[in-house]
Amino acid sequence: MKKYLSLTDALSDLKQRGYNADFTAETDTFCLYSGEFDTRLDPREFHVDECYRFDCNSNYNSNAVLYAISAPASGVKGTLIDETGTLSCSLVFDNKLQILLSPLD
Repeated sequence: MKKYLSLTDALSDLKQRGYNADFTAETDTFCLYSGEFDTRLDPREFHVDECYRFDCNSNYNSNAVLYAISAPASGVKGTLIDETGTLSCSLVFDNKLQILLSPLD
């Protein structure tokens, strides 16, 4: 896995490698959504290929986790940014990836 100096550098490199969709997490339907591709991915439909954590500064709410995601059946590849403090993103691996999202209190 590569090491990046910043979130911007990582996003740029991943886009060059074909991760073009910008995913958001839909907490009400437990799926990932890309508006530009009008695509919703159920947790059984995608894989997390790479994961990077960035400590943007000393402020806890400025931390971010970047996920590089692919959906083999559709060929869609993209990224999901979890800004710590906005969502609590718990990834569980058990042959298939499940993503459980819940707002922080």
